[in-house]
Amino acid sequence: MLKYSDKQKIVIYIVLTVVTFAVYWQVHQFDFVNIDDPVYVTENGHIQSGVTLNGLRWAFTTTYAEFWHPLTWLSLMFDYELYGLNAGGYHVTNLILHILSTLLLFWLFHRMTGAIWPSAFIAAFFALHPLHVESVAWIAERKDVLSAFFWMLTLCLYVHCVEKPAIKRYLLVLFSFICGLMSKPMLVTLPVIMILLDYWPLKRFDSRRGNLILWQMKEKIPFFVLSAVFSLITFYAHYKMSVKYFHFPLDLRLENALVSFIAYLEKTFWLQDMIFFYPFLNKLPFWQVAGAAIIILFASFVIILKAKSYPYLFVGWLWYAITILPVIGIIQFNSQSMADRYIYLPSIGISIMLAWGLPVLFKSENMRRKILFPAAIALLTIMSFLTWKQSGYWKNSIELLNHALEIRKDVYVVHDCLGLALLSAGKTPAAIDCFNQAINLESNYANAYNNRGTAYSDLNRKDQAIQDYSRAIALKPDYAEAYYNRGTAYFELGEYQKSVHDYAEAIRVKPDYIPAYYNRGVVYSKLGQYQMAINDYSSILRLKPDYAAAYNNRGAIYFNLGHKELACQDVQKACKLGKCKILKIAKEKGLCR
Repeated sequence: MLKYSDKQKIVIYIVLTVVTFAVYWQVHQFDFVNIDDPVYVTENGHIQSGVTLNGLRWAFTTTYAEFWHPLTWLSLMFDYELYGLNAGGYHVTNLILHILSTLLLFWLFHRMTGAIWPSAFIAAFFALHPLHVESVAWIAERKDVLSAFFWMLTLCLYVHCVEKPAIKRYLLVLFSFICGLMSKPMLVTLPVIMILLDYWPLKRFDSRRGNLILWQMKEKIPFFVLSAVFSLITFYAHYKMSVKYFHFPLDLRLENALVSFIAYLEKTFWLQDMIFFYPFLNKLPFWQVAGAAIIILFASFVIILKAKSYPYLFVGWLWYAITILPVIGIIQFNSQSMADRYIYLPSIGISIMLAWGLPVLFKSENMRRKILFPAAIALLTIMSFLTWKQSGYWKNSIELLNHALEIRKDVYVVHDCLGLALLSAGKTPAAIDCFNQAINLESNYANAYNNRGTAYSDLNRKDQAIQDYSRAIALKPDYAEAYYNRGTAYFELGEYQKSVHDYAEAIRVKPDYIPAYYNRGVVYSKLGQYQMAINDYSSILRLKPDYAAAYNNRGAIYFNLGHKELACQDVQKACKLGKCKILKIAKEKGLCR
């Protein structure tokens, strides 16, 4: 028979799973959103080729989207194999990963401490906190939930290895850590968290004699080396973008880091006004910066002073501070001051402090049971409702962006993204109004000019469109999409040489830009430069071997050039892939069997 404690654990696992599924289940009906999801799935030809050798090669060699995270790309490729472009499937995968991380987190702290209810509270806090909706409900944040799963798995394997040391177990910990780093480089802080857990609750420091630093370094050196390597890779992947487009001085970044550190704590307990984009402000009030610095220094001083008596406060505080450090904005990679998704792992440190710190305030076990247990249930119930409500805003782009504008109307990125969503819905005049508002708020925002150009082009106002594309390129010289869009506008005006030039620039900036190759191939065909067109279609097929239209068009050119055998091969491949525009004609003329 199962022990009573084992039954409790099983019940907790079931409750955590069922409640988290219930709170988030609506996401399986949600669509993609137009913030980053196109980059990661809906406009990513590599993902939409599924799991192939070329796809594997690309995933492990690209820094596309300013990250090197091959496992994230592979997970999305697997999802495409299963679901195609059915967004609900991707959402469900995110949710499953979130639940698995929750269950591993419960196992981890229960295994280390033996305390079942504090461990359950930490897991439930992680599973149900509204700030975590962004990581779970946003398909483009697959890297968050995937890396968190490997974070938890690595720590669980680490505890298992500490209990019964063996080289195989140690290598397994190392392998899991590498998988986490290949999902999202935010895991670079994990070796320090291992050391914190050695201090408490594993209490390995108490059982060691001699040089503690030497012992820790010997054990953790491979982890620190991997963290250093992945930090350099990440910095390299981001460097070009950050240097060119985000010019925030160091003093402002430091001020923002201090204010954000406290803002995250505030948002953890003040559960409202959550949006996907918090703009980086050009000036922060002195009192706000000074106040944040004083709070951080005072809290850190008191917690360090009491570390021996209350080690869980020390570990929880440092867990939060250390894991938030890579994304606090000192090294700036975008124009956000902070983001809800950045608190996904750091919030565990806060829950550690609550789970073990609050019971200290009540000396009587009976009082803890009467006050803390109902209070925890009430808090988790409120969080569940707010998380369910917050999840609903991620139903689609328009819902999400309108909600963001209800909270803040001065965020140019939100106006721009809403304009794109309205443009996709065929509401072009309303979209132009949104782009105008974005430009009024930030006159140097290249994306808004590019998007407004697309709206003008849809209204057949090509000259205005070209002006906007040109402005976008002037602001952002390596803007591949703006070159592509301007090239298309020139093509539609019959200015073929200008069109070819812009498509070439788009390909220079983005060598795997399949639509640019395709359109340039069409232009070359119109100009009678058939070999150049063949080269472009061949480039597409190297990047995406199942691109039927490229086979079709190349086959047509081969027919025109009299290369009957090559032409037949291409059009038959096109037909197998579902695009047989010229095969029937070729058969009627006796050119193909």
